[in-house]
Amino acid sequence: MKQKLNCIMLIDDDEPTNFVSTIYIEEAQCTNHLQITDSGQKALNYLTNSEEFTCDNSRYPCPELIFLDINMPAMDGWEFLDQYKQLRKEQQGKIIIIMLTTSLNPDDSIKAGKMPEISGFAIKPLTAELIDKVLKEHFDW
Repeated sequence: MKQKLNCIMLIDDDEPTNFVSTIYIEEAQCTNHLQITDSGQKALNYLTNSEEFTCDNSRYPCPELIFLDINMPAMDGWEFLDQYKQLRKEQQGKIIIIMLTTSLNPDDSIKAGKMPEISGFAIKPLTAELIDKVLKEHFDW
């Protein structure tokens, strides 16, 4: 039996996209906890165990894998990454970040390729094949 990831996080403001992604992740049976946040700020709150994610001083599971949307209102994926880089190392964890987008702008892919925090770049929607590829490449699945 393959070792499940402790936590996967989806950061995407689009509810239908999150619904479909959830189905694929659940079908893959690859995680003990799926955390969905609809904004970069909520994801940062989760990672720092602050605001709505604080309860009884307990820590929520640190994601090992994040699927990050680029285009979101208020804080887009790039702005999330700028803030993520400022987190303490224990808050960042050992996270693999896969950037997902509907953008066909080649500049996004080039920019993502230059950022060491980003382990992959893919066009939405998340698919069973992409999940399988990421798990095999980064987690010896």
